[in-house]
Amino acid sequence: MTSTGLRREELAAFLRTRRARLRPAEVGLPDGVRRRTPGLRRQEVAQLAGMSIDYYIRLEQGRGPHPSRQVLAALARALLLSRDERAYLFRVAGESPPPSTGPSREVSPGLQHLIDAMAETPAYLVDASYQVLAWNRLATYFIGDLSTVSPAERNTIRWTFRQPDDGARWSDEEMVRFVRTSVADLRAAYGRYPNDPSIRQLVTELLGTSPRFARLWAEHDVAERHPVVKRVPHPELGPLEFECRVLYVPETDQRLITYVPEPGSPTQAAFRKLAERVAA
Repeated sequence: MTSTGLRREELAAFLRTRRARLRPAEVGLPDGVRRRTPGLRRQEVAQLAGMSIDYYIRLEQGRGPHPSRQVLAALARALLLSRDERAYLFRVAGESPPPSTGPSREVSPGLQHLIDAMAETPAYLVDASYQVLAWNRLATYFIGDLSTVSPAERNTIRWTFRQPDDGARWSDEEMVRFVRTSVADLRAAYGRYPNDPSIRQLVTELLGTSPRFARLWAEHDVAERHPVVKRVPHPELGPLEFECRVLYVPETDQRLITYVPEPGSPTQAAFRKLAERVAA
């Protein structure tokens, strides 16, 4: 480690391993001739990052100068680093990681596989602003087929406060508690991502269109979500009762929302029958 906090060998090893894992097609480059080693070539990373090949080679060999924050940001983009990887890159280079400008909207393959594997449980993934990012087939019976909806309209808080103020759902105490905690969680995200335009736009829109949202927002509650019991008169499945459980994904600040029925209940039987139907 140098006096500036730069850990040259760790930085070099990290750059080499990140380069080796990437395929040219992932960064928009042709495969070209047969490659003797996996991953990108050094000159390709240098090209993508907008720096000289000699400078990049010296970084990978642990003998380069202290890279600037601009250089580190360019390398993070060129190597398609995740948020955690980008933070690590900055730290081993002796720099503080840049603040997150907005909630992560990347869906990891593992989370997508998990959602798809929950064949008898409606499940969907939202970011910190409650934008729906992924869902399974059973979830479409509750939130609709979002593949037919523009991404801008896939927000559960926006849907909720577009409901009429005199609707029956607002007389359900569990439902109101669910909504209240959603707004409190959104305010927490508003504080974490003050520069995110999508969250600011959502809050501004709802303050102007929903007096109910404006009242809850004015209470300045800040809290994370807790499970609640939901009772839904489903038009196709009949009356349903399940626990709406929100599972926090810390590495991306996302939430996996699942509808979990009581074992042996009529709702579990309805979910199972529905799963058999969609699988047929």
